[in-house]
Amino acid sequence: MAYQTKYPFTNEVLQEYESHTDEQVEQALTKAHALYKKWRREDLLDERKAQLKKIAELLRRDADHYAEVMTKDMGKLIAESKAEVYLCAMIADYFADHADEFLKPIPFESPAGDAYVLRQSTGIIMAVEPWNFPFYQVMRVFAPNFIVGNPMVLKHASICPTSAKAFEDLVNEAGAEDGALQNLFIDYDQVENVIADPRVSGVCLTGSERGGASIAEEAGKNLKKSTLELGGNDAFIILDDADLDEIQPIIAKARLMNAGQVCTSSKRFIVTEKHYDAFVKMTVEAFQQMKWGDPMDPETTLAPLSSEQAKKDVLEQIQTALDHGATLEYGNEPIDHAGNFVAPTVLTGITKDNPLYDQEIFGPVAVIYKVKDEEEAIELANDSSYGLGNTVFSANPEHARAVASQIETGMSFINSAWTSLPEIPFGGIKNSGYGRELSELGFTAFVNEHLIFTPKQK
Repeated sequence: MAYQTKYPFTNEVLQEYESHTDEQVEQALTKAHALYKKWRREDLLDERKAQLKKIAELLRRDADHYAEVMTKDMGKLIAESKAEVYLCAMIADYFADHADEFLKPIPFESPAGDAYVLRQSTGIIMAVEPWNFPFYQVMRVFAPNFIVGNPMVLKHASICPTSAKAFEDLVNEAGAEDGALQNLFIDYDQVENVIADPRVSGVCLTGSERGGASIAEEAGKNLKKSTLELGGNDAFIILDDADLDEIQPIIAKARLMNAGQVCTSSKRFIVTEKHYDAFVKMTVEAFQQMKWGDPMDPETTLAPLSSEQAKKDVLEQIQTALDHGATLEYGNEPIDHAGNFVAPTVLTGITKDNPLYDQEIFGPVAVIYKVKDEEEAIELANDSSYGLGNTVFSANPEHARAVASQIETGMSFINSAWTSLPEIPFGGIKNSGYGRELSELGFTAFVNEHLIFTPKQK
C-alpha cells in the first residue's frame, strides 16, 4: 500500500512514505503494551491530563501549520482545515477537564452489600481512520483512550500520511510518553495481525461499509470489542411549518462542506409539497454561488475531491442516477482543471428503483425529494439502509423533536445543519455502524466497567 501525499488541487505528489515492516509493527506493540502496564501500575492520570492540555495548546498555537498539512493531504478548504484544528483542541480540553468526573467510582445500590464500578483501561486500541477529517477522526478516539490509559496504534488512510505523521509528532511534542500514540504505515493484512494480537483489546474504525464489515469480522473472530462509523445518507426534512428564510443560509454548509465529503452531511432533502418548488430554486441558487479553486485561497468556496478515484466515483453515480430517470436541476458540468473537481449538482425525481436511492454519494451532490405530508416524509427518511444523522426543520421546535423521535437514526438536529461537539455523542445505527464517540458515551467505549462488591457481614 503506497502512502503518499498527492495534492488534490494539482494531483502533484508532494511526499511519499515507506511502509512499516512486520518487525516495526511488533516493536510498536511491545512499546504500547509496556506503557499500558505502566499506566495500570502507576496511574499517572494527572500527567496525562496535563499532556492532553498541552496538545490542545499546541494545536491552537500551530493551527496554520496543521491546517495546511490537512489541506495538502486531502484538499479541503484551508478555513475548514483550521476549524478542524480548533475542534480537535476543544476535544482534547474536554476529556482532560472531565477525566476525574468520568473516572470516579460509580455506586450501585444493593441490599446485599456495597457495590461500585471502576472504569479502567483495557489495553492497546487499534484505530483505523479515514481521510476526510485527518485530525478530528483521530482525536475523537485518541483523547478519551489516552486519558483512561489505553495506548493507541493508528492506521490512517493512505492518502493522508503527512497528517498521520503530524498527529503522532504533536502527541510526542506535548510530552506524552513514548508509545501513547504510534502511527503505522501498514497494509490490511498487517491490520488483521494487529487486531488478532492478544495485547490489543479493541479496534475502532471510521470508513466504508466494506471496510467496517472486514474490521468487524476480524474483531469478532478474535473476540475484540469494536466500534464502527460507516457513513450515511442523512435526511434533511422540511415540514409544512418550516421557515425557508432560516434554511436558506445553511443549505451550502449542510451539503457542500468538505466538498460534500462528510458522513453526516445532508444528502437527501425531503420537502413537503408546500415548499418543494421554492426549495429547489433556493438550493440551485446556493449551489450557483460556489466558487471552485485553490483550497489554500481564502476566496475559494468549493474544494476539490480527495482523489482522482473519488471524482470518478461521484461522476459515475450522477450519471447512473440520470440514466435511471433522475432530473438534473443544476450542475454536472465538467470543470477543466487538473484538480479533482466536481461541479455542485442538484438532482430530483429519484425513484425507489433508481440505484442512487439507497446509496451514499460522497461529493457535492444534493438529492431533493417531494412528499405530500409529514407521514410520507418520515417514511421516506426511514427507507434507508443507513442511520447516521438527520435534520428536521419546523417553526415549532417541539413539533420538530416529535418528528425526529420517529426517525431511525443515531443523531437528529433540530432547525440546524449537522454539528459535532466534544460534549455530545456521535454515532449511528443500521449500516452506519455501532458504538459512540465523543461525550461520556465515547469515553466508555473501550473501558472495563469493573465491579467491586463487598457483601454485608452477617
